[in-house]
Amino acid sequence: MEVSVLNINGQETGRKVTLNEAIFGIEPNDHVLYLDVKQYLANQRQGTAKSKERSEVSGSTRKLGRQKGGGGARRGDINSPVLVGGGRVFGPQPRDYGFKLNKKVKLLARKSALSYKAQENAIVVVEDFDLTAPKTKDFVNITKNLKVEGKKTLVLLPSVNKNVYLSARNLQRSEVMTAHALNAYKVLNADVLVVTEKSLEAIDGVLNK
Repeated sequence: MEVSVLNINGQETGRKVTLNEAIFGIEPNDHVLYLDVKQYLANQRQGTAKSKERSEVSGSTRKLGRQKGGGGARRGDINSPVLVGGGRVFGPQPRDYGFKLNKKVKLLARKSALSYKAQENAIVVVEDFDLTAPKTKDFVNITKNLKVEGKKTLVLLPSVNKNVYLSARNLQRSEVMTAHALNAYKVLNADVLVVTEKSLEAIDGVLNK
């Protein structure tokens, strides 16, 4: 699949790049995508939810009434889960929600996500660029020129670029990340991918293992 290379003014440079069929042209695997997205979201969870059990509630341990003859159910101390202010039975405890996925599964998920974007013609290739200073206005002008303004945009760079990152940080629908940090969730969550030429080379190096 060939894609025209644009400059940051939205004009065609006259050059074209061929997207690697082994990455952008495979049959997407939906189940693998589900597993990878599930793992990504699980890793974002803090896992700090905590409720107090009976032994952790502050309260007297005195038995509230006699064992028999009271006319009601047996009752222990005031920390009992059946009483207001008592402990909670089987409540949430701090835990790690993460789980393991094989490397090949994660690679296939990323290839599947990129293949979906290629099928939707949602990949814009631009020549490598840099910003002289972190200015949100300059980044917004680039999105306007590339006709992706207002869309959820994921910009992939070959390496960390502080000026570009800071310029996009304040935009709710734009995100900048390196090609090496690419994951299936970010690709699927974006409406359009803006990829630089060197980023394509980096993606080939990461996913063609």
